[in-house]
Amino acid sequence: MVREMACRKCKRVNVGKVCANCKSSDLTPDWSGIAIVVDPSNSQIARTLGITEKGKYALRVT
Repeated sequence: MVREMACRKCKRVNVGKVCANCKSSDLTPDWSGIAIVVDPSNSQIARTLGITEKGKYALRVT
């Protein structure tokens, strides 16, 4: 089973050792909650969370 890691900078959930969104390597397996953003320009949730790219994001990262 592949372990999903959340980026501490942008909160994007990734598989691998580098964030696909911000290219950071500061990832953690300790996260909870999911927001899947399909259309960030028309999403109120994406605006509230500060998300500009579509993808899978963690709601809380520790």
